[in-house]
Amino acid sequence: GFDSDNSSGDFSEANHKVAEMLDLDPHQSSRTGKQNGETEIQENGIKRHRTSLPAPMFSRSDFSVWSILKKCIGLELSKITMPIVFNEPLSFLQRITEYMEHIYLINKACSHADPLERMQATAFAVSAVASQWERTGKPFNPLLGETYELTREDLGFRFISEQVSHHPPISAFYSEGLNQDFVFHGSIYPKLKFWGKSIEAEPRGTITLELLKHNEAYTWTNPTCCVHNVIIGKLWLEQYGTVEIVNHSTGDKCVLNFKPCGLFGKELHRVEGYIQDKNRKKLCVIYGKWTECLWCTDPTTYETYKKNEKRGGEQKKLKPSEDVIKSENDEADDMPEVQDTVLFIPGSKLLWRINCRPPNSSQMYNFTSFAVSLNELEKGMEAILAPTDCRLRPDIRNMENGNMDVASKEKERLEEKQRAARKERAKDEVEWHTRWFQQGTNPYTGTSDWLYSGGYFDRNFSDCPDIY
Repeated sequence: GFDSDNSSGDFSEANHKVAEMLDLDPHQSSRTGKQNGETEIQENGIKRHRTSLPAPMFSRSDFSVWSILKKCIGLELSKITMPIVFNEPLSFLQRITEYMEHIYLINKACSHADPLERMQATAFAVSAVASQWERTGKPFNPLLGETYELTREDLGFRFISEQVSHHPPISAFYSEGLNQDFVFHGSIYPKLKFWGKSIEAEPRGTITLELLKHNEAYTWTNPTCCVHNVIIGKLWLEQYGTVEIVNHSTGDKCVLNFKPCGLFGKELHRVEGYIQDKNRKKLCVIYGKWTECLWCTDPTTYETYKKNEKRGGEQKKLKPSEDVIKSENDEADDMPEVQDTVLFIPGSKLLWRINCRPPNSSQMYNFTSFAVSLNELEKGMEAILAPTDCRLRPDIRNMENGNMDVASKEKERLEEKQRAARKERAKDEVEWHTRWFQQGTNPYTGTSDWLYSGGYFDRNFSDCPDIY
């Protein structure tokens, strides 16, 4: 599912250096096997990434967060320390890299001459949240100055992110196509709130996609994410809210409504919306589920189908069941049973379908195959990574390896080191300076944004901070 429609044939500086350290020809390798979880390097330098984590996830069944959260109802959670058992072994910087899992949608958009076809590839905005399905573990909060880089020759992109602020927590990222066909960047600072039974992540920050060949720029903000039953019951997740994707070059707009599940769960995971031109004429309708797939069809066909549906044609009315109807005394918000898959409307075109997860995903924090590879530390990589890279962070590394006690102690040590550094800067009246991003204005929305300063892949890391 990772094949790119427009992957690069060039070889990045990072992979050249890795190949040199492994004593390999960077364009053709004779190493075809792997040992102890190492990355396999195949012909033509294409790497096969690992398919499982070193250790299965730790059980959370014996832990309760009530003692921590009961005094936090309605409060912002960024300053609340949570037990490490409720984490997943990835930093939030690695989590946002998962936007790139379905990058083939960007490649398709770059290849289309029709602006409507390019706008339909905005299914990329939905695919970006698809990896969160059943992912109820909390990513590690990045330390101030923490970074993450990822170069994927097979998918045709490279990516760099940095934690540019701690309070409020802000993560900035920048990605570019290896064929110089697109730039994808943004800054994210989700506001977390606890509401008694659930934790809600309200998205803030602008996401920008630039298609360089077509001189087009799209911007949007992600939907709200909510995790239910953080105190008792089975954790489950939903996305809701309206996402507007604006093409600043043509004036076209895609409006996507991520629907809340509702009383009987009829709308669980559903996404419905449309693409309109600058004169607000609807050009097509988009429908599906962010956990499954998205389709598009023309507005007339869609409206005809909905009218027939209301007449009781193809879809039966849903009856409430004991599993869904809850009394006021219930302690958990049961996740509604999925009523059906996406109902296909004849004549629709498939825009996107989610990748299948590995068979052992449930023992690996419900990671996708893409996510499993994100914390992989390949042989020779330490010599070329920035010292602030997430892969070198000891609490995440120990958690991934199943050393929970060590991971917990390392997490406390790093947080204390961060606090001490902050106090020292305040004492000396020294301001923190970001390394790879600078605060500025988004050229398309006019709003505040964090913009890539450049230079990361020159690999001059002599002035990077000591955060680990």
